Amino acid sequence: MKSARERMDIISAYREVGSYRGAAAICATSPKTVRRVIERHEAGGVVPQRKPRSRNYESVAELVAGRVAKTKGRISAKRLLPEARAAGYEGSARNFRRLVADVKADWRRDHHRGRRPAVWSPGEHLVIDWGVIAGLHVFCAVLAWSRVRFVRFAVDERAETTLSMLAECFETIGGVPKVVLADRMGCLKAAVVADRVVPTADYVRLASHYRFRPDFCQGEDPESKGIVENLVGYAKRDLIIGCDLDTGADDRPVDLAAANEAARRWCAEVNAAIHTEIAAVPALRLAEHELAVLGGLPSLRPRITGPAVIRKVDRLSCVRFGSARYSVPTTAIGSRVEVRTHADRLTILSTGSPGGVVGAGVVLAEHRLVGPGEASVIDAHYGGPRPERPVRAVRPKTADEKAFCALGPVAQCFLTGAAAAGSARLGSELGELLALGQAHGEQALLDALARASAFRRWRAEDIRSILAAGAAAPRPRLAGEALVVELPAVSTRSLADYAVFTDTATPTAGRVEGDAS
Repeated sequence: MKSARERMDIISAYREVGSYRGAAAICATSPKTVRRVIERHEAGGVVPQRKPRSRNYESVAELVAGRVAKTKGRISAKRLLPEARAAGYEGSARNFRRLVADVKADWRRDHHRGRRPAVWSPGEHLVIDWGVIAGLHVFCAVLAWSRVRFVRFAVDERAETTLSMLAECFETIGGVPKVVLADRMGCLKAAVVADRVVPTADYVRLASHYRFRPDFCQGEDPESKGIVENLVGYAKRDLIIGCDLDTGADDRPVDLAAANEAARRWCAEVNAAIHTEIAAVPALRLAEHELAVLGGLPSLRPRITGPAVIRKVDRLSCVRFGSARYSVPTTAIGSRVEVRTHADRLTILSTGSPGGVVGAGVVLAEHRLVGPGEASVIDAHYGGPRPERPVRAVRPKTADEKAFCALGPVAQCFLTGAAAAGSARLGSELGELLALGQAHGEQALLDALARASAFRRWRAEDIRSILAAGAAAPRPRLAGEALVVELPAVSTRSLADYAVFTDTATPTAGRVEGDAS
């Protein structure tokens, strides 16, 4: 800013030369400065007001203000720009974004809710929520005052799963808070009347059993339970990604048992560390202060699943559930059993129905849930592993068939092999084979049948040829097997019998001359 003396010099120079440029050259300043000083002097020493500049978006300002108010400040400039173009706006998108940002800021300034921070009391609130990442659902709960965190995984967010998670949370904490705060979950919400949530009957029964009051946050207001929203994001970043859990990608099944075990270790770790918000250890704060004011746990956990699913065990020693088959011990064939599901597991229990082998409530089998059309079979239910090939029992009917099969497994093996090879004359040749056994003896016939089965010769003429050859029949061996041959026994002599003497005298004892090699 120019001083009073400098301004007087500029005014004198202007009066002398009569132009802005001339006065600027004399006073060593710019023509704009000269013009401002002269205009201020002619206005009586008052700075003249700047004329407002027109904006190219003034024609659509009312349109933008109306749309922002209608959407409560949530609409974006990108969505509004086509409407503004249709209304005659010809400016740039950047300039339009400035208009929308200013209008939204003005709207929020006049419509702010004046939110205040939450004040938690010991034993008062438990806040719950669900999250999902890569198909794996995570249930999160926070005991508000002590900040104790509870995290578990599931494959769905059904009402049975949510209530089971809530019961497990109470048992892990060791008590029941007075209020359980949740958002408007569809699995816990039966209806909404005058913006008040009506909980489901199952949720009310669970709340009555554990003696807590169910509460729901305001609609479209997730900030009212931000304490658990932060935990959901923390679990996704630190637990799911940090522990490298298998989230079911690449069509692989999710191992919920391993995931929940990792969640238990993670909860024990974070609850034993200092929480930055309260500057204390949540586990110690719970044990020393809040646990004493929590409600006690009931002696029994309530039945959380829906109505009992009863199935009858079929002749395959299986029950059908969800268009899939699940095996049970063969001793339960024909009896009625109860089927229960939790997460990705299926449990089959006895019902104690008349004719049952055990009492009610005994676990007969546990399986992992499989897809429709599939089967989950446990070999122990059938007495052993499944054979590599199906076994077809031999059931003789005619007299010749019964006499031939009575020879033993060797005869049955020959019969099975001949049938598989397509021997059309097998039925008429059984009598001839029995006659050969009477002529040569039963053991000789069995040896011939075994040799014929090994070399895949299935006709009666082949058996007769083998019997005729008898011991002279060759015994081939597979490559690499030891060849055992019985050599004939011959008489042997001492090496002294091969000695050569140089004289005709009889050699003395112990002295032998010549080369005996």
